Amino acid sequence: MALQAIRGERAPDEFTRLHRIFTEHLGLAVGFAWAASAYAAAYAPWVRNIRGLIDPFARPESTASYLFALPALMTVAWLCLAFGGEAFRRTRVLKNQSLEFGLSGLVAFAVFCMAVYRAVTAYSLGL
Repeated sequence: MALQAIRGERAPDEFTRLHRIFTEHLGLAVGFAWAASAYAAAYAPWVRNIRGLIDPFARPESTASYLFALPALMTVAWLCLAFGGEAFRRTRVLKNQSLEFGLSGLVAFAVFCMAVYRAVTAYSLGL
């Protein structure tokens, strides 16, 4: 903060700080989701309908789409977040930025948990 004052730079505003933290943590979650899916892919049965092995009444879904759909969705969301920061700055859903980033974090965490759950269930079928 003192170096910014000496150099004449503006201090980052609240949105920039929260956006940088959220982007970094979402990137870590994306990496972990891909790692879990890749690890499960090594042990999962590669079948045409993996959901039929888990729940016989579920709609058919192949192993590749079952394992990699949510990490791919998280990757697209992360890229949109990383390169579309100014669009998100102009688009406000809530009046409080902290609540808005908290809600976004909750949604991202839920998608991450679903991705890891799918990887764990596919991995457990392979054992």
